[in-house]
Amino acid sequence: MALEHAILVSLLEKPGSGYELSRRFERSIGHFWTATHQQIYRVLKRMETDGWIDVREVPQEGRPDKKEYSVSAAGREALARWLHEPSEPESIRHELAVKIRGAAFDDPAALIAEVERHRAAHSERLAHYLAGEQRDFTGPGAPAGTDPGRELQHVVLRGGIAYERMTLAWLDDVLATLRRLGDDPDPRT
Repeated sequence: MALEHAILVSLLEKPGSGYELSRRFERSIGHFWTATHQQIYRVLKRMETDGWIDVREVPQEGRPDKKEYSVSAAGREALARWLHEPSEPESIRHELAVKIRGAAFDDPAALIAEVERHRAAHSERLAHYLAGEQRDFTGPGAPAGTDPGRELQHVVLRGGIAYERMTLAWLDDVLATLRRLGDDPDPRT
């Protein structure tokens, strides 16, 4: 997937400025696709040149005008083509998993702090996702199944929540194994 497609989806959900788009990436799209502010602005410029987005100047009081981006007809066509292309299941490149396997040739207990650091990061991400779900998809203003866009946003978020929970369970297993093996001076004997 190209960043262009993630931007098109976000702009179809709601037009906005480059800054607003960056905030959306931090808040929701970042669940499955990350991009820096610089990357977003660079791609917006290219998409404007390619005719995929429309730009209008929005006057602001006491501040410079801002650019508001929206998806053009050509952008909708590009997204539709991409949506209909097959996509291959992604393979995982997981540096920590290679380190865990490599610990068999060193001191397994030496990897505990690194796994704990990863566990803390995934725990924090899960808390962030759960807070977003609570804020955006539960309570009085929650969608009641009538908005397909909201339903699909929520199912992607639920996938992120499930992934983080699975990763935390795996990291707990890894930690238990490393601690057990750390008690054995030579786990291969």
